[in-house]
Amino acid sequence: MAGKALSVAIVGGGIGGLTFALALRQRGIGAEVYERSAELREVGAAVALAANGSRVLQRLGLRDELAACSAVPTELVYRHWRDGRRVVAFPIGDAYEERFAGPYFGVHRADLQRILADAWGKVHLGRQVTAVVSAGAGYRLEFADGTSETADVVVGADGVHSAVRKWVDDAPLARYSGSSGFRGLVPVAQLPSLPDPGAMQFWLGPGGHLLHYAIGDGSVVNFLAVLDEPAEWAGESWTEDIPRERIETAFEGWHPAVREMVSATTLYQRWGLFSQYPLNRWHRGGVVLLGDAAHAMLPHHGQGANQTIEDAVTLAECLARDSREAALARYEKLRRPRTRAVQRSSWVANALLHLPDGPAADARDVELGRIGETVAWIHSHDALATARG
Repeated sequence: MAGKALSVAIVGGGIGGLTFALALRQRGIGAEVYERSAELREVGAAVALAANGSRVLQRLGLRDELAACSAVPTELVYRHWRDGRRVVAFPIGDAYEERFAGPYFGVHRADLQRILADAWGKVHLGRQVTAVVSAGAGYRLEFADGTSETADVVVGADGVHSAVRKWVDDAPLARYSGSSGFRGLVPVAQLPSLPDPGAMQFWLGPGGHLLHYAIGDGSVVNFLAVLDEPAEWAGESWTEDIPRERIETAFEGWHPAVREMVSATTLYQRWGLFSQYPLNRWHRGGVVLLGDAAHAMLPHHGQGANQTIEDAVTLAECLARDSREAALARYEKLRRPRTRAVQRSSWVANALLHLPDGPAADARDVELGRIGETVAWIHSHDALATARG
């Protein structure tokens, strides 16, 4: 296979970069992983691994390790923001895996990062990329510490603030959605009013929603609470500190379980929710983007990490089958339409989740009764089978 002779440099030691490295190794292709941080760590609280992502990790031999530190939601439940009534509900658990050929796991990001890093091995830490330079038929990565490395293929898996993306496409970074979120990890013992703590649940309300699911052994709940504010996002950082009281008052009048959850967070920050503008291209020569570097998206379908994992196995399979040029072109052709469709769907969901009580919310609730079918195209997608054609 043409790809076996290639040298590959992966910029970014997160979920996407490490999954890609493992997928390459499985296909007999070597790689080096360069991470700007001095230690491997994941920001954020948790990851909801849907079947389209967990299926890939399972094929990499990681299912047992993931299962040991993950919770499987019992149901997907949509609830009314104030009285807590179940609007609609769908089983997950074994029924979900039987349908989509992959489990649904709630896992702490740090645990997922550790599993991937342990499976891979050596990551070059403290290597911040400052430039990508053409070097003959390949490329030279220049680092802030004055060192450099060369490779035939450079993969930018370095997230929303990607240094590699500037070499590929200088499109605007992202657009603010008009919504921001608060996050937290809360022991179930601190949530006496929470019904069905083992379920993945959306609480739908006027101008906001809250999503939560259990992780690990089920004793801790991860949540993301989203509000339609501020109207504009000032500053370059996508986070800002915020008083605890502001988080609590934002959900006055909501169900006691929601108020208990947001009051218990120890992360007194607001995350601006941004979505990546579609890029004109994902690769330039032998330099290519993967994951959030190419398609940062809103979190309302829980697909950020899952789409990154799909990217990783697709790119690895393409490199194993084709020449560098053909592989990168085919990867982009396969992944751009898929990720754009998920991006668009998540953007639409942002507004639908935040409707005030009334006819529009009632119509949405009827549509939610068909959600198992309307999002099946996301969860059933098999990136590896697609890449193999």
